[in-house]
Amino acid sequence: QVQLVESGGGLVQAGDSLRLSCAASGGTLSGYTMGWFRRGSGKEREFVAAIRSSGYTVYSDSVRGQFTISRDNAKNTVYLQMNSLKPEDTAVYYCARRKTFTNDVVRASVYDYWGQGTQVTVAS
Repeated sequence: QVQLVESGGGLVQAGDSLRLSCAASGGTLSGYTMGWFRRGSGKEREFVAAIRSSGYTVYSDSVRGQFTISRDNAKNTVYLQMNSLKPEDTAVYYCARRKTFTNDVVRASVYDYWGQGTQVTVAS
């Protein structure tokens, strides 16, 4: 059973940066597409970014150019570098491992393993 654990969240000021980590145990991330999602208070969960096993990245329009997703297969870890944070980036951030039979990266339903989430709060 794969377990994903996010870390690196916290309270920051607008304009600051944070790097989130997602570490896996009980299974490998290598060969899988990994995604980051977020859910703000009172909002739907939304796709943030994904990285394929090849290293190819996909971003939502709202974070493209601001966030960077990366992976270190040797460490079984995926990262989300978040720069120039804004109050609207406040949310619980989740990482997830995608199922293998689909090419979709945006829908949450194509991911089968999820972390517990880490809170990011950006003060204005």
